[in-house]
Amino acid sequence: MDIIFHYPPELLGLLIQALPSLCRTKRDLLLFFQGAGVDRHLITPYETLLNQNRDAFKKHIVSRELLTQLNEMGEPSLRERRELLKRVVEFQDFSVCWEKDQAIARGLVSQVRDLVNAKDAFTRMNIEREQERKQRLTNEARKSEALRKKREELDEIKRSLFSLFGESNPYKRGKAIERVLNSYFKASGISVSEAITLTSEAGTGVIEQIDGVVQIRGQRYLVEVKWEQETLGRHKLSSHLVRVFSRGFTGGIFISYSDYSAAAVGDCKEALRDKVIVLCRIDEFVRALEQEIDLEKLLDAKIDKAIIDKNPYFVPTF
Repeated sequence: MDIIFHYPPELLGLLIQALPSLCRTKRDLLLFFQGAGVDRHLITPYETLLNQNRDAFKKHIVSRELLTQLNEMGEPSLRERRELLKRVVEFQDFSVCWEKDQAIARGLVSQVRDLVNAKDAFTRMNIEREQERKQRLTNEARKSEALRKKREELDEIKRSLFSLFGESNPYKRGKAIERVLNSYFKASGISVSEAITLTSEAGTGVIEQIDGVVQIRGQRYLVEVKWEQETLGRHKLSSHLVRVFSRGFTGGIFISYSDYSAAAVGDCKEALRDKVIVLCRIDEFVRALEQEIDLEKLLDAKIDKAIIDKNPYFVPTF
């Protein structure tokens, strides 16, 4: 039972009326307070009054004065006030009351219970509301922190990608762009596998190299990345198309620094009869990073265009 530190006026009024009805004798009233743990120094003046001038001892007046004193003490008397309230709420044997007071006592105890239940329900509601508020703030803080970390991660990816434009060594640049793009896929929430190298069973050397594998909308796509100055012709894409067609339930994503020839785009368009093939430019990824465009949204739009319109080289604008 958690009904704030001070009795509210309506509860205090009910208790002042209830205690004289519940306690058959004047001595019983003092014992009721004493049993609730009320300090002896508060009760002693009324014991003296009862012993010296019984007629001057009025149960309603004593109840009012003792309850008011306890209420005004605030937190130091919290335990005693709670115990008094608990005893009233849990009172069951009204046969100990004067017969003329029994109905009154029942009614007053019932009112106290209703008020306490209402206050408790209100308190619980406020507690639940506060817990919900704290949970909401915690969730918002987590989301904010996750966004901050993602933004920092994307900023680092952007710096790494931009630095490659000044790299003169083609081999270093080629390896670095694979790592950067794989990091970009991961940061964008796209499942990605690092570069895969297949060797012959006889151990004679590498027979197949895959730059990466991503999963978008439940579909796996083999990824090939090229950073060359000249327009990519069909011969540059053919090996990747072969890798895609040699595997079931896979599509292909080709990412190039330079443009694609009309013949290369035509071959990919023909391949769309059997496989989902998507052609990308590195500058699309640069623009997505600069404009904070969601990478998965960008690729979704390109994949939809490839499937529905048989256009493997669609460049969406957001």
